[in-house]
Amino acid sequence: MERVKLDNKRILFNLLPAHVAQHFLMSNPRNMDLYYQSYSQVGVMFASIPNFNDFYIELDGNNMGVECLRLLNEIIADFDELMDKEYYKDIEKIKTIGSTYMAAVGLVPTSGSKAKKSIYSHLSTLADFAIEMFDVLDEINYQSYNDFVLRVGINVGPVVAGVIGARRPQYDIWGNTVNVASRMDSTGVQGKIQVTEEVQRILKRCSYEFVCRGKVSVKGKGEMLTYFLEGKADGNNSQTRSLNLERKMYPYGRANIQTKLGTSCPSVSSVASFTVKPGAGQVSATHTNQTLHYLPSVPAVKEA
Repeated sequence: MERVKLDNKRILFNLLPAHVAQHFLMSNPRNMDLYYQSYSQVGVMFASIPNFNDFYIELDGNNMGVECLRLLNEIIADFDELMDKEYYKDIEKIKTIGSTYMAAVGLVPTSGSKAKKSIYSHLSTLADFAIEMFDVLDEINYQSYNDFVLRVGINVGPVVAGVIGARRPQYDIWGNTVNVASRMDSTGVQGKIQVTEEVQRILKRCSYEFVCRGKVSVKGKGEMLTYFLEGKADGNNSQTRSLNLERKMYPYGRANIQTKLGTSCPSVSSVASFTVKPGAGQVSATHTNQTLHYLPSVPAVKEA
């Protein structure tokens, strides 16, 4: 009997975030009121593989599409494994929708002596996770001789989180922040991480590089100014871990341009000031020797 209880607890903690699972374990089974929690600042990410639908086909040779789904499962499982890293412990996987991976950061309530992490720290973690997802997919492409591409959208803002359903309960998040994050993905560009102006405003203080895409037509929101997150500069060795449209020019893993992720986000007072050199296509930090190279932006495309 004790073994059954332990197995049920393990399943519950696998289905729901730890703090939510603990809430239900401590609650009276007869009192199953709606569980919900409001958060003021949550980073939300949608990462999709837009060309997976072209890859999926039902033939006798691939067991009527099962082998295609087997590869998709491997991709999603590798993303899950990446999230298991200690550095990404604050990120919560919400769900997968087809070949789209949805995750969020900042959903753990703070209480007692537990220090509340800043939105700068949370968004930095989410941005680093998105960048590493490209490396994971690169490795899978290398091993499976495929050319899947990732397209990511990130937004930040208030959300409501809750558990819906008595059977197979689903933990999810709702709100305008979630809708816009989804639009950042759907209106984005393959091989790019598109973010809102608010995300860019926060992350530019944490050594991340951006290219202004311009205004994009977003359903339900009108014209929105968006940015492409191009990478993260490492002040220690003046290298850049970058995303660009020429990713396939580099060997999978691109060890020559990777930098260590997870470095702490500096406080506002210690952030370097950046100046743009007209016509040079470069941005330089005034108190370091690093030079950050930017790629040309991609013309905005209206959402279908």
